[in-house]
Amino acid sequence: MRSWLLVAGDFTPYGGMDGANHALARHLGASSSVDAVHLVTHRAAPDLQTLPHVSVHTVPRPLGSHALGSELLARAGFREWKRLGPDGAQAIVNGGNCRVPQAINWVHYVHAAYRPTVSSSTVDRVKASVVYRRDVGAERAALRDARVIICNSRRTSRDVVEHVGVDPARVLVVYYGSDPQRFSPVTEDARAAAKTALGFEAARPLFGFVGALGDRRKAFDTLFSAWIELCRDPRWDASLLVIGAGRELTTWQRRAKDNGLTGRISFMGFRRDVPELLAALDFLVHPARYEAYGLAPHEAICRGVPALVSSSAGVAERYPAELADLLIDDADNVSELRDRLLMVWRERARFQPGVLTFGATLRERTWDLMAREIAIAVETQA
Repeated sequence: MRSWLLVAGDFTPYGGMDGANHALARHLGASSSVDAVHLVTHRAAPDLQTLPHVSVHTVPRPLGSHALGSELLARAGFREWKRLGPDGAQAIVNGGNCRVPQAINWVHYVHAAYRPTVSSSTVDRVKASVVYRRDVGAERAALRDARVIICNSRRTSRDVVEHVGVDPARVLVVYYGSDPQRFSPVTEDARAAAKTALGFEAARPLFGFVGALGDRRKAFDTLFSAWIELCRDPRWDASLLVIGAGRELTTWQRRAKDNGLTGRISFMGFRRDVPELLAALDFLVHPARYEAYGLAPHEAICRGVPALVSSSAGVAERYPAELADLLIDDADNVSELRDRLLMVWRERARFQPGVLTFGATLRERTWDLMAREIAIAVETQA
C-alpha cells in the first residue's frame, strides 16, 4: 500500500483551493488501499483528523499571516518528506508552497500569471511586492522540480506553460468537483425563505458577490462602480450581498456609506454558511481580473443561481453555449458590467433552463470523483 504526503495551507471545506485539498485528503484518508496520509498544514478540518490513516503535522501561521507562515510550511513539508524518505510517500504540493524533488504539483493559482493590485498604504504595497516576487520565484522552482503538474482548468494549464515555462507534456487538467448535498438546487419557495431569513424582502432582487477583499483581483471595485450607477435609477431596486473579508473590507464599507448605498449593499464578512447564503440569491456576480478556476460561480450554478463570471476564468470554459451571455468580457469595464446586470435581470427567465441543466452536470462530478481521478493520474505516472 502507498503512503501520501500532502502539503497545503489549509485542508478545510471552505473556499476553492482549501476545499479541493480537503476533498483529496478525505478521499485518500478513507481509502482502504492507502497505508498513511501525512498532512503538513496550518489548519486541518476536524473530520480529517478522525480518519484512521491521517496524521496532521500542524505548522504555525504567525499573526495569521500568509507571508510569515509560508516559509515555515515549506520547511516543514520538506522535513517531513526527508523523514519519510524519497520512496516513503507520494508527495503532492501546491504551486510554490513546498519544493520537493519529483513531487506531484497541484496548481490552484499561478502567481506568475497575475500581479495583484493593493490599494492601501505604502507599507502594504511594499510588503505585497516583496511577497509577490518571493511567491513567483518559489513557484518557478517548485514547478521546475515537479514530475507531474495537475491544473484545475485549461486556463491554468496555459498559464503554467506560457508564464512559467513548463513542458506541456508534464501537465494534466483535472477540474474541481462539488458537494451535491450542500449545493443542491433551490426552489423558489426556498429562495424566498432564505431572503426573508437574511432580512430582505422576498420579492426584491438580490445579487451576490463572493470573494476576498484583500486586493483587486476579484474586481469588486468594478462591481461597486457599476452598482453606484445602477442605484441612481429609481427603477433599479435590487440589493447586493457581499460575502468575503480582507484588508479592504472596511474601505468598501465606508465608501458604500459615503455613496448613500447603506441598505443597498450588505457586507457579510467571512462566512462558513455559503450554501445557505447562495440560496437567497437571484444572481451571483464574479467579475474577476484573474481566476484560475472560480468555485463560487460553480457552486452558485449548482444551487440553480445564474452566475455572471469573467470569460477568462477557468470555470467559464465549462459554461455551455446557451449561457454565453453570463460571461463578462472585460473585468475593468464598468459600463459593460452595468449593462449586463440590467440585461440578465430583464431576461432572467431565459437563463433558468440552461442553469438548471448545467448545475445538474456540475453536481454529477463530486469531490470524490475529482480526488479519485487525481489518485489514478498519480498512480499512472508513478
